Amino acid sequence: MNLAMNVAMNPLTVSTPQVDFLGETTPARVFRRRCQEWASQPAMRRKHRGLWQTVTWAQYYDHARAVALALRALGLQRGEGVCVLCENRPEWLYVDMAAQCLGLVGNGIYPTSSPGQVHHILADSGARVLFVENQEQLEKALAVRAECPALVRIVVLDREGLRGFSDPDVEFFDDFLARGQALAQDAAQAQAFEQGIAAGQPGDVAFLVYTSGTTGQPKGAMILNRNVVFQLSVAGDYIGTAPGDKSVSFLPLCHIAERMGSVYNPLALGLIVHFPENAGTVFNDLREVAPHLVFAPPRFWEKMYSQVDLFMRDAIAPARWAYDAARRAQSPDIEARLRGQATSSAGPLQRLLQWVALRNIRIFLGLQNIKTALTGAAPVPPDLVRWYLGTGIELREGFGMTETTGFATAVPAGQVRLGSAGVRAPGTEVRLGAEQEILVRGPHVFGGYWNLPEKTREALDEEGWLHTGDCGEIDAQGHLCIRDRIKDILITSGGKNITPSHIESLLKFSPYITDAVVIGDGRRYLTCLVMIDQEHVARYAQERQVPYSDFASLTRTSEVVGLIRAEIERINPQLARVEQVKDFRIIGELLTAEDEELTPTMKLKRKVIARKYAALIDTMYPD
Repeated sequence: MNLAMNVAMNPLTVSTPQVDFLGETTPARVFRRRCQEWASQPAMRRKHRGLWQTVTWAQYYDHARAVALALRALGLQRGEGVCVLCENRPEWLYVDMAAQCLGLVGNGIYPTSSPGQVHHILADSGARVLFVENQEQLEKALAVRAECPALVRIVVLDREGLRGFSDPDVEFFDDFLARGQALAQDAAQAQAFEQGIAAGQPGDVAFLVYTSGTTGQPKGAMILNRNVVFQLSVAGDYIGTAPGDKSVSFLPLCHIAERMGSVYNPLALGLIVHFPENAGTVFNDLREVAPHLVFAPPRFWEKMYSQVDLFMRDAIAPARWAYDAARRAQSPDIEARLRGQATSSAGPLQRLLQWVALRNIRIFLGLQNIKTALTGAAPVPPDLVRWYLGTGIELREGFGMTETTGFATAVPAGQVRLGSAGVRAPGTEVRLGAEQEILVRGPHVFGGYWNLPEKTREALDEEGWLHTGDCGEIDAQGHLCIRDRIKDILITSGGKNITPSHIESLLKFSPYITDAVVIGDGRRYLTCLVMIDQEHVARYAQERQVPYSDFASLTRTSEVVGLIRAEIERINPQLARVEQVKDFRIIGELLTAEDEELTPTMKLKRKVIARKYAALIDTMYPD
């Protein structure tokens, strides 16, 4: 199905009003304007071999233009596809903005994807050119290219391990870039690039974002130019940063949140995006960068909390005392703040204690400069919000999806409340439909699913309302509370409706539990499968001299089973009787994004979990 047919299926093309940012109506035009305004200012930095290398806005523009002209030289036309398969790095952005400027349809593939998943996205998007990071990703592409007839060129970013490699349809990025830079010296070619930017229209597809595939094959969500421009226009309403402030790009750029955060929000806010050396150095790089803005899912913020928990276990006694005393002293003020009440003034000694103890925690995490800390994509444990408030960090929740091009609601600064995903963004309509389903309408609602008109009609009704599949509540002040995915709600054999995500979020706040899946649909009582935190649980076992040989044997020790039982028993009193977990089993293997149980964004696939561990689940229901 071609681009014109896909866009024609968008039910919002008739009535959506035009939006602009700085008077520009497409991201490519905003990009050009910002590169001119901020030419000598840093746009991004990448850590390479231990050193941070800076790219200015002018260099960013030159690289994007070179990539675009090299793509144009291959014969690519407006609406044709370009795909990226690599970790976060500046080249990802060069390709993305090059595609924007030429009117090509870009998309990304998660680096953890299997060859079969790579094939699905290449074939579905009709990608003509694929950019891959290294030899590992090239091998995936070569394994499936025969089944992707549209693919004419593969461009490899890193040469390592490929010395002597030769293939007529494969080239290296430095050669590709050099060819584009040479073309840019020709006035006619440079003008063709500018004409490509001018030709873009608000209703054109800006790029595709493939959903994580929790319930089936990933679907290509068509993000339109006007969707992106609208989000640029409201970014300052929930992100309190200034030009020159810093962010760190570490979530997958294939995901809408990081795409907006690292590629597009900097166009609105002037953020300097920092790319870590690799995924394993993220927490150290955070300490070096000390960013002003961090957006991450709850799992990330839980990991940061766990780092502090481990650190404090090894700290000297006076440091532990100061930390605990500061936390206790702040507790009443935190509760008052969460209730929207005035907080009491701390005495000089209390203030000094809090400053010394908690400021050091922020420095340890690399969050001493934080202005905006945002989270979303999953329920946030209430105690996690309390803990961050206690360290002086206001962790604000938001609600959004790929299909809303990022945030649709967000908690305003200074208004944190437990369980709230915030209030609607300017220009956004939010209401509840059947089964309390959250419906969203606005200029940021996507254009439908690529090649899937039936799925598009399921998601978007004739009035332009997006049916999110989430159920929730809206209070008198307009705060949205997300209950769960409608399809995930459990109904016990006694007819009680249970929202498992709330229970799971409480469990995951434990430093010993990485994830949990509550079971109980059609059953008399609830149980759960638990994934333990290897680092914390191993430390617990070592401190008690518990013998084990590997991860699986660690999960089977009576001491670890008892530890997890104690954590569940600590949580149960916070729940209604029908919500309490009566039994559990520990999953005896470490799961990664390559495993079928997890999506590339590390979300558990409930149906896969239920199927794969059916026998284990049955042991918790002997009757």
